[in-house]
Amino acid sequence: MYLDEFREYCLSKKGVTEGLPFGPDTLVFKVMGKMFALTGLNSDVFTANLKCDPERALRLRESFEEVQPGYHMNKQHWNTVNFDGALEEKLLLELIDHSYDLVAASLSRKLKEELDAL
Repeated sequence: MYLDEFREYCLSKKGVTEGLPFGPDTLVFKVMGKMFALTGLNSDVFTANLKCDPERALRLRESFEEVQPGYHMNKQHWNTVNFDGALEEKLLLELIDHSYDLVAASLSRKLKEELDAL
């Protein structure tokens, strides 16, 4: 999966916006204003930080060298995932979905209702 495919997939999800709140080098995706994915735009290797259930995060890190503790993030809840082609696209999409779902589930009731109405 390439950056443009990652971006397109993230933006296809309900209630998602993109922005550059940390400067021009870091693209951030938010669902209803809460971050669920981010990636560097000037890296030699395409990686993305994705939110993850802590127990699942540990299992993924043990199983795949392409999944590491989240760079510059809370390492209990975030992974940095290497999208260089070693991981199957199905798994990459699942990890994006999992991150989105975790953040969407943590939204306030009001924001969940707004998201459902979209």
